[in-house]
Amino acid sequence: MQCDVVNENNEKVGSVELRDEVFGGRINGGMIWESVVRQNASERQGTHATKNRAAVSGSGKKPWRQKGTGRARVGEIRNPLWRKGGTVFGPQPRSYDYALPKKVERGALRAAIATRIQDGGLIVVEALSQADVKTKTAVATLKRLGITGKAVVIDVAPDANFAKSVRNIPGVSVVTSSRLNARDVMKAGHVVATRSALEKLQEALA
Repeated sequence: MQCDVVNENNEKVGSVELRDEVFGGRINGGMIWESVVRQNASERQGTHATKNRAAVSGSGKKPWRQKGTGRARVGEIRNPLWRKGGTVFGPQPRSYDYALPKKVERGALRAAIATRIQDGGLIVVEALSQADVKTKTAVATLKRLGITGKAVVIDVAPDANFAKSVRNIPGVSVVTSSRLNARDVMKAGHVVATRSALEKLQEALA
């Protein structure tokens, strides 16, 4: 399968081969889902906390003697059964991050890119660079490429000026090919990849 390669003015300058053994075949939506859920979980702050009977404020003195009063025995006013007492088994700070097998992550990325190829959302450019940091120039470049809305730009080593220029464009992000994941691809309507980045991805995902 051949894919056209264009320059920054959206003029065809060549083509690149998309290998069927990498981006062909049935798309595994389950792998994409697993990878996206894992990525979302890894970004959860996990700073929630509740006070147990040791941390809640209040005296540790026994309110009344153990026997003889006719009331239920109690050891302290911080008892979880009492109002304003400690919380039993409440949430504590923790990390929600977990790991998936590397084959699952690679399979999810293959399936995500294949999805964008099938719906025509993949654009391959020869290179993306700018002489200076200017958001207006980056917006014009993306407009010439026919990109509107959310997009992810993939490069092996992104041009510093271009990367800084797109930071103020809502929904557009620049990602290196080595750090790309399935969520980056699926949340973007368009995937813009340089020729070198696409070749690197094909080698890594083969």
